[in-house]
Amino acid sequence: MAEQTLSSRILSDPPRAGLSCAEARATARGILAGLGASPTVADNVLTVVSEMVSNASRHAGDATAFKITAQSGTVTVEVSDRSPAPPRIQPWAPDVPGGFGWRLVNQLATTHVQLHRGGKTVTATLIAPTSPA
Repeated sequence: MAEQTLSSRILSDPPRAGLSCAEARATARGILAGLGASPTVADNVLTVVSEMVSNASRHAGDATAFKITAQSGTVTVEVSDRSPAPPRIQPWAPDVPGGFGWRLVNQLATTHVQLHRGGKTVTATLIAPTSPA
């Protein structure tokens, strides 16, 4: 199957007020509906989208770009921001709230971080078998 971009949202530079997790999830839900993704795949993609956009907001001053691409049984989520600092897995501290997002993203997806002028792009690729048409 050739690559098919089901939806893409590129934020203006500078972003008006950043991308909210709710906006990103709504865009992802539309993509997943078009993909025919199972409820489990949809939950995993929505979790990754929420964590990545939330992390960009919390640790990097907001997302500057957001894109989701479906290709041959995978869904790829890309979030760009202005920080050159790569995400890092926090030490395990179950009694401390927060700090589990990047660990969770890495459990659900294959991740890659690309530094570029003006920040970085974090990419997460999930296996997403589609329903027969």
